[in-house]
Amino acid sequence: MTKSKFRRSVLLPFVVTFLFLGASSCSEIKDKKVLYFAHSLPITHPVHKGILAFQESLNEKSEGKLQLKIFPDAQLGSERETLELLQIGSVAMTKVSAASMSSFAPEYEVLGIPYLFKDSEHLFNVLEGDIGKELLAAGSEYLLRGICFYDAGSRSFYAKERAIQTPSDLKGMKIRVMNDKMSVDMVNTLGGSATPMAYGELYTALQQKVVDGAENNIPSFVTSNHYEICKYYTFDEHSMIPDVVVMSSTFWKTLSETEKKWVQDAANESVVKEKQYWKETVEENMKVLEEANVQFIYPDKTLFSNQADALTKTLMQDPKKKAMIERIRAVGAN
Repeated sequence: MTKSKFRRSVLLPFVVTFLFLGASSCSEIKDKKVLYFAHSLPITHPVHKGILAFQESLNEKSEGKLQLKIFPDAQLGSERETLELLQIGSVAMTKVSAASMSSFAPEYEVLGIPYLFKDSEHLFNVLEGDIGKELLAAGSEYLLRGICFYDAGSRSFYAKERAIQTPSDLKGMKIRVMNDKMSVDMVNTLGGSATPMAYGELYTALQQKVVDGAENNIPSFVTSNHYEICKYYTFDEHSMIPDVVVMSSTFWKTLSETEKKWVQDAANESVVKEKQYWKETVEENMKVLEEANVQFIYPDKTLFSNQADALTKTLMQDPKKKAMIERIRAVGAN
């Protein structure tokens, strides 16, 4: 760890705590509360626009008594760091991938299973039903209360040097993945060499050929500018991992029942808007990628899903995971 990274990791919680407490003190005087909301995405990302909708709705419902102050673009740290800040009560809220949540609340791991969801309708029938409510509640045990899920599309492979048309094309390729076990196992099962790495380090890693490619959704591929380096995007759509809006359980307990209702209702309204922002952004981004001469590959996805099935079968050896997988599949069958 470099000296600057060490200094940041040591001082950041104290700095944020100071800011948070300062805001709380001022809030008492002005009869309002300010919730610090940190996330790692740029302000051009559709999920950030969803968070802005959350901010606006909460302000309206509370008549300014409960407000969000948003810190985007990893200003307060990576997804893991912001979750840790929530656990110690230094930051009120964050938005992270469900994959990041699985490192804290293992119940979320099931959402990263490749090819578990048939389509986005199946995904949100699960997320907005009983299973989704159970998952959001599961984080409370780890001081991370789930509030709602945001659409994060489907994740696919992209590469710098060559097109990925079948799993065999992944052989010998170092593919950047999120730092969670499911993502690592998924890429390794499909034949690639999974390389966990912080998202903010990926652009340089691609430039310097530290990795050969990565996997993500279209909006992230564009807002990160990875398309400037990687000219091959394969729509294998191996996973549909949603984003999660999370609140510190410590902060949640300080809210009155009325304030909790404001937060939940505002979040639910923002989910509807975020889905629309996502759809519109994907359409816009596809035009950007076409103009940038990115080649789109539409493979036979059964080649990927059949190979990934070995991972699912291994996970189903765990009775709890098997039961959850079967419940999710049953929703898709309805």
